[in-house]
Amino acid sequence: MLKITQNVSIADEEIELIAIRAQGAGGQNVNKVSSAIHLRFDIVTSSLPEVYKERLLALNDKRVTKEGIIVIKAQQHRTQEKNRTDALVRLQELVKSITVVQKIRRPTKPTRGSQRRRMDSKTKQSKTKALRGKVVD
Repeated sequence: MLKITQNVSIADEEIELIAIRAQGAGGQNVNKVSSAIHLRFDIVTSSLPEVYKERLLALNDKRVTKEGIIVIKAQQHRTQEKNRTDALVRLQELVKSITVVQKIRRPTKPTRGSQRRRMDSKTKQSKTKALRGKVVD
C-alpha cells in the first residue's frame, strides 16, 4: 500500500515492478544482476479519485505515456531493494505534486513613484556617460 495522503493510497496490485539490468558503469556485476527497476502504473484503471486521474493525464511529463501509463526507471542504487523504494518514492512524489494547486499570477502595474525613480536613474546614467566623451575647446 503506497500512501499518498491520509485518504488516498495506491494498492500494491496496481503498481507493476519489473527488475531489469541497469545501464552504465559497474563492471561485471552490471551484466549479471538485474538491479534496476521499471515501475509501471496505469492511471486510467487505478483506484485514484477522478480529480487525480484528470490532473495526472493532463500533466506534461515525459514519464506519462499517451496511453496514460506512468513509467519510472530507477537505477541509481546498486541494490534492487533500494531502487524499488526509490521508484515508489518517486511515484508518490509525482502524485503528490498534482495535489498542490498553483497560485494564479495576476500581472501588476509599476507604481508612478517606481517609474519616476527608474527614469531619473536612466537620465543620471546618460549624463554620466555623456561626460565621458571627448573634450571640445
